[in-house]
Amino acid sequence: MKIAADLHIHTISSGHAYSTLEEYIAQAKKIGLKAIGITDHASTMPGGPHQYHFSNMRMIPKEIRGIRVYRGVEANIINNGGEIDYAEDDFTDLDIVMAALHPVPGCYSNQGKKINTEVLLKTLANPLVNVLAHPGNPKYPIKVEETVAAAKANGVLIEINNSSPFSRAGSRDKCVEFAKEVKRQDWQVILGTDSHISTMLGVFEDALKIVKEAGLAEKHVVNTSLAKIDKWLKR
Repeated sequence: MKIAADLHIHTISSGHAYSTLEEYIAQAKKIGLKAIGITDHASTMPGGPHQYHFSNMRMIPKEIRGIRVYRGVEANIINNGGEIDYAEDDFTDLDIVMAALHPVPGCYSNQGKKINTEVLLKTLANPLVNVLAHPGNPKYPIKVEETVAAAKANGVLIEINNSSPFSRAGSRDKCVEFAKEVKRQDWQVILGTDSHISTMLGVFEDALKIVKEAGLAEKHVVNTSLAKIDKWLKR
């Protein structure tokens, strides 16, 4: 299975990442990707950029040196209402709005599987959100079947995060469980590297192993072609 686009990437604007947009473009051309998605952390993450960063993403061309650039954000879930720390304004027109649970000050804290799931269902109902990022994090136990069902009902893709097996220890089994449930419910995923440096771009080895183990087919993976990505975004 060939992946056409890496849609989960952090630039130096995230405050704890190490490459620029231009460096990612150069790496994308080098390894043969057709597109990238810039999804810097929203402001609650320590070091994260101000809302103006996302408003001003309209300045980024939709294509740079032959590489399609999708504009996005990895927003933090911040409270029991499932709210995220990103709000669309008159200047913002982002393609990708990821929602994620992060154990950092100011974000939603783990309150057990039942409440965590209830919070996620509220987030998934937010019409701005179109990706649930790294839901396999064991620091936030959630009900997999209910979460995938809500994601499907709201048109939100489940991410299989290539970084999770090493950056969120103990998450691999949960990632496989999510992938298998996506197959069972005939929903869709995206694969993301969660790159924080350009050398991580397009390296999907662990995510592809999870896809294979879960038995997901190419039809379940949206970022195998730009046509599928654009069709999903138009929904």
